[in-house]
This record gives sequence, structure tokens and C-alpha cells, in this order.
Amino acid sequence: MIARHLGAAGWAVAVNYRSGAAGAEAVVADIRAGGGEAVALGGDVTDESEVARLIGAAGEQLGPVTGVVANATGPQPNATVADLTWRAYLDQLEFFVLSPTLLVQAALPAMRRAGGGRVVLIGSDTVDRHLPGTSAYVAAKSAELGLLHVWAKELGPEQITVNAVNPGWIPVERHAGADTTAYEEQVPLRRMGVPEDVAGAVAYLLSDAAAFVTGQTLTVNGGQVL
Repeated sequence: MIARHLGAAGWAVAVNYRSGAAGAEAVVADIRAGGGEAVALGGDVTDESEVARLIGAAGEQLGPVTGVVANATGPQPNATVADLTWRAYLDQLEFFVLSPTLLVQAALPAMRRAGGGRVVLIGSDTVDRHLPGTSAYVAAKSAELGLLHVWAKELGPEQITVNAVNPGWIPVERHAGADTTAYEEQVPLRRMGVPEDVAGAVAYLLSDAAAFVTGQTLTVNGGQVL
């Protein structure tokens, strides 16, 4: 939904996938059907050479990469502190620290040549909910949010903004059939979020309207962690 929303807003969008080629191609088809420009690019965003290739291909096919949305994720198994392993931490850090770092590093030359750019990290409100069994995930997501503050200061003089969107539980296909009643009762707006809610926040942070906004975290969860 983020890619579709950005395509409709006029961005040329490179839709990355590692194994879901069909899904990425469907998103690209939707964007093109709406008059937008998009390509699907396969590759592992936790691999430095793959990221360099992806950003290079995006630049060749769509023009200079001046906006990065870091949204890659993997399995998020729960584990209590008694069962945690260092590998469990590393698995999460590869997605939420290594991947954004590689993407930003690869895109920086184009952003600098363009005189500015936008970076949006997709975080999680789980860092504020302290749910048992989420130690590895929360540690990595907290580290990711720490990056944005440092990067915002480092890159601000070059007119590159760095912000984050922290979604709450946004049910998608993999949540089909889940009972959301208890969660909804905790949300002040008394409804579940939808992908469009997150996409709208990302689009804002990438837009000219957010040119003077950097180092910020926009939580999109209906006030669930107030």
C-alpha cells in the first residue's frame, strides 16, 4: 500500500522484493494502471552488494534515488528471556539496523547530487508497549529509531531528512481471521488501523510539506500507546 500510495502521489517507485516477485509485480501493475511509474526489483536488502545493485538499477530505470523507505522485515518469533539467543538478536538487527544502513549508504550519492533527499524508517509501536517475548524485536526496533536521530543531525546540513513511522497493529493478509476485538478496545479511536493510514504518513514525510521535519517519529496507532 505504501508503494501504491507513493505512485499515486507522483513518485517513481522501485518496489523491492526478495522472494515475492508476483506480489511486487502486481503492485507495479497497479501503479502503472493509475498512470504512475514503477519497477519491481528483486534482491536481499541485508546484503551490501545486492543493495548497491538495487539502488543502481532503480537509478538507471527511474532516475536518481532521492527517497528511501526502509520497510524490510522477516520472521519475528516470540521468545522469553530464558530462551533468547544472540542469533535471535542478530536476525532482527540485520533487518532493522543493517538493512536501513545499507540502503541509505547506497542512496546518499544521488541525494547529495540532487541537493537533498528523504529517508523514512518503518518502526513499530511495540517499542512503547513492552510486550513479553519481544526482546529481540524491540531491541532492534529501538536501535533503528536511535539511528534516525543521529542520521538526522548528520545529514540535515545536506537537506536530507530522516524520520520514522511507527505503526500499531495494522491487519493485513497474514492476519486473516484474527480476532481484533480486545485490541480495538484499547485504541482511543476504537478501530483497527488500515494500510492506507501508514501509507499516508509515509507520503507526508516524503513530501515537500515535510521539508522542515527531521528526526521525528510519527506514531500511527489511533492513540493506542497514549
